Order: sequence, then C-alpha cells, then structure tokens
Amino acid sequence: MTYRNRVDPFGELHATPARGTLMGNRGILHDESGAIRRSHAHPNWVACALSFKDRKREIMQPGNYTELFFLDEATALAAGHRPCATCRRERYRAFTEAWRRVHGDAPEGWSLPQTIDKALHAARIDRKRRKVTFEAEAECLPDGTVFAVGEEAVLLWQGREFAWGFEGYRPCAGRTDGDVAVLTPAPVVDVLREGYLPAVHPSVG
Repeated sequence: MTYRNRVDPFGELHATPARGTLMGNRGILHDESGAIRRSHAHPNWVACALSFKDRKREIMQPGNYTELFFLDEATALAAGHRPCATCRRERYRAFTEAWRRVHGDAPEGWSLPQTIDKALHAARIDRKRRKVTFEAEAECLPDGTVFAVGEEAVLLWQGREFAWGFEGYRPCAGRTDGDVAVLTPAPVVDVLREGYLPAVHPSVG
C-alpha cells in the first residue's frame, strides 16, 4: 500500500512509491486505517535517519507517530523540519551552532529546541495552515535553499539550479533572475547562509 506520507518542499503530503533518504515526524497524523487526517499534531517537526540503532517498526501503526519521508535534507528543511537531536546528533549540533551564531541562544526558561521549533513554526505555516514564503533575489540565496518557480520547486546548489522531483533532481537551464518565492523558511535560510550545508540527493551530480 502506498501511503500519503511523502513530503514535498511546499510541506504538502503525497502518495507516491518513490523512496526517500530521510524520515520525518510531526506527530500522529493518521487514523487507524492509515489515512492522513491532519497536516501536523505539534510544532516539533524533525527530520530523522531512516534507521537508528537497529530499531525496527511497522509504519502507520495506530497510536504511533506518522512516518513521513523526504527526498533529502534540503527538502526537509524547505518543508520546515530541523535535524533530529537523537538520531542525527552531529547534524543537529552543526545546525544549532549555526543557529546560535545568527539567531542567538534560547531565552531564559526555554530550551534551544523549543526556541527553534517556535521560530520555525511561525515561519513555515500561517494560522490557516498555508505555506509561508518570502520574496528574495534568487542570486542572493545560499546553497541548499529551495524556491518556487510557478508550481515547481527549485534547489540552488553550487551555483546551479535543479528542479525538484520525488525521484530526484534534474538540472535547470540557466539561472533565475529577480525575486522568487522562497520555500525554505527565512530563519533556516539564515542558517544556510551561516555555512550549514544540508545533505542533498545524489541526482544533483
């Protein structure tokens, strides 16, 4: 059975047999039949390793969190997920170190993950659960950023643009000029600009 648990850079869920390289968690989104009933259950959206310490689980089990899947980390970041502190500890550490340099530390009474999750939640969806984007010049965006050209998502990587797809990327002809609608949340773009490089699918070459 193909579940609707593949995430695109817009943060939307789709049913497709294409496999991902990362797993995600937004809480319990499915019912007992495995049908998706909500977009998220809490603001702590994380991107996880596909396997961790030989733990095995059947996906879409009643009462357990809904396993979501991403093409790669650039996709997960664009959808509004951050690295998991448990199963992707090194990536989480690198992400939070860059976050601290540009956004500062957590305020008194808050943990850093709580602070990050609150900021990301406001920057990824609005109160009507619609994707939040912002305008920026394409040529000024850092590597790992994903932006929209019409209904298509485009990854900026090593000075080139790649059209996103569930199976991988394909090169775009040339570069986009002018302002674009950026899908990667603004606080994450700042982290990318600070030097955090997400893992990208090998189809970029």
